[in-house]
Formats: sequence, C-alpha cells, structure tokens
Amino acid sequence: MNWLIIATGLVFGLGAVLLVKFGNPGNYGFCAACQLRDIAGALGIHSVPNLQYARPEIIGFILGSFGLARFSGEFRPRGGSNPALRFVLGMAMMIGALVFLGCPLRGILRVAGGDLNGLTGLAGFIAGIGAGVVFLKRGFNLGRAHTYTGSVQSTGYLAAAAALVLLVAVGMGAGILNVSTKPPGSLHAPIIISLIAGLAAGALAGRTRMCLSGGFRDFMLVGDTGLLKIYGIMFLAALAGNLYFGFFKLGFANQPLSHTMHLWNFLGLFLTGLAATLAGGCPLRQLIMAGEGNTDAMFCVLGMLAGAGVAHNLNAAGSAAGVGINGQIAVVAGIVIVGVLGLVCREKLVPVSKGV
Repeated sequence: MNWLIIATGLVFGLGAVLLVKFGNPGNYGFCAACQLRDIAGALGIHSVPNLQYARPEIIGFILGSFGLARFSGEFRPRGGSNPALRFVLGMAMMIGALVFLGCPLRGILRVAGGDLNGLTGLAGFIAGIGAGVVFLKRGFNLGRAHTYTGSVQSTGYLAAAAALVLLVAVGMGAGILNVSTKPPGSLHAPIIISLIAGLAAGALAGRTRMCLSGGFRDFMLVGDTGLLKIYGIMFLAALAGNLYFGFFKLGFANQPLSHTMHLWNFLGLFLTGLAATLAGGCPLRQLIMAGEGNTDAMFCVLGMLAGAGVAHNLNAAGSAAGVGINGQIAVVAGIVIVGVLGLVCREKLVPVSKGV
C-alpha cells in the first residue's frame, strides 16, 4: 500500500482525536461542513451565537493544499465550468450535512467514536452517490473547466488569499470576528495546534486526491478502491485513539453533536452525496481544490458558506433535539432541485449515421 495513503489516513484519524483531546468538541476533530459553518458564524453569515469560531483547521486545509501545489508545480489556476450551478450544489451539500450534523468525513469519525447514528448517515451518503452515478452515466456534465492564462491566473489565488486574511484576523483576536462564548463554538484546540493539523491534513489530502464521494464513485464505476483505503485507515486510527483516550462511547443516544432521527440522518447525507457527486467532490475535496487554484471549487465553497447561513437563519439545521419541519422541507427540496439539475445538465449525444 502506498505510504502516502497510510500517512493521510493516520493524520486525519489520529489528528482528529488529538484535536478533541486538545479542546475540540467530541467527535469534532475534523469536519469540513461544520467547521466551515462555524466560520460562517464568525463572519456574520448566520447569527447563532454558539456556532461562531473561525476554525483554523479549515484555513489549514486551504493553505496546506495551496502550499503543496505551489511547491510541487501542480498549481494550475482553472475554472469556468458552470460556477453558478456549483454554488447551488455547494449550498445543497451544506444543508444536507447540517441536517445530519456533519460532513461524511465527520460521519466516519463519529462511528469511530462509537456514535452509531453515523451509520445511517453514511448509508444515505453512499445511496446519494449511487444516484449521482446514475446521472453521470446518463450524460450529466457541467461543462469543461479551462486553464487560466495571463492576468486571469491571479483568480486562482483568491481562496488562499482569503484563508490567509482570515488567519490574520484570527491571530488579531477579539473584535475582528464573532467568537462564541458557549459550546460548541467556544470549544476548540489552541490555534497553532489546529492550524498545524489542518496544514498537514490539507497537504496530504491534496497529494492523494482524498475524497469520499470520489472514492465510492470510482468503486461503483470501475471497482477502484484506492481512495477508500485512506478512509479505512482513518477509521482504524481514530478508533484506536478514541479507545486509548477513553472517548469511545458505543450507542445511539446522548452522543456529542448528534441526533437519533435516522430517516433525516439518511436523507441529509443522501443530499450531500448526490450534490457532491455532481459537483465532482465532497466538501473536503472542494476546499482542497479551491486551495489548488480551482475557482469552480471556490464557488462551491462559497455556496457551502451561503448554505450554512440559509440552514441556520431559517432554522433548518439539525440539533441534538433532532430535525425540525424546516430542516425536513429543506432536505426534500434540496433533493428535488439537485435531481432536476441532474436531469437537465446533460451532454447531448450526437447520433452516429450509418456508414460513417
């Protein structure tokens, strides 16, 4: 097995547990969706007072992937593949993840901590990817991205520049960004530890093309398990770390940042998996690609930030108490909208004339 796959799984698995040990909420070491949601709160995109903190892990994801791409010569600014629809898909991914209370990355980490509610969410995620694969086989396509040349290349630096500005704001302390005084937003590891963990994870995720939706998509289409191996190692590493530190708690009830409404756990990540497959990557992958200069992924990330605002300002996100009617309506509407996009955005196959 490739050593990079092993290293990436270990960094994400053990890193997530160590971040909880140093102060992050339970089973919340890494989560591309929830931690980006907290950043949305820090920026004032939503007004929920206990979900506001500019998580350095997300900043590290972007800057780590950017730094590695620049160092390895793989930084190639590109985009132009229907950014508006990618924005919509990003919103859908985030709304589904916040109903479940976590992206698929956190879903695996929740199971590694004993939270069995993660299983129904991950089952929905896989089902959503399966539905997305059906659309791909029927010709779904958002168009081809183009490599930027000349002065337009500077747009590829926007995500990294925004992450750097956010990092400076975090370093300047109170008064610049909103900061929660109550959990879970008030619970976090020291900034330097969170940043280092994010930088290492972002660089490795960029190098290995880590993506859970992509892993299941590749397995369904061609039987390739390369990307899935990373998550297997991550799960085992996180499980071992949780057992060692005494964080492991098996069951459904009273799990940290979790609820037991299984149908909505399933449908929430179904929406995330469907949108991620059509967008070309899970929430984590979108952050990594944005750091690497992909402006289409950057628009998807902006859509995720907007989705966090919609979910919380309209009371459509899940909570420990479950999923309210607004969240249920949002998930069903999201599945319908993304399904329509899957049907409409198709390549027209040109029939081949006989004798040609």
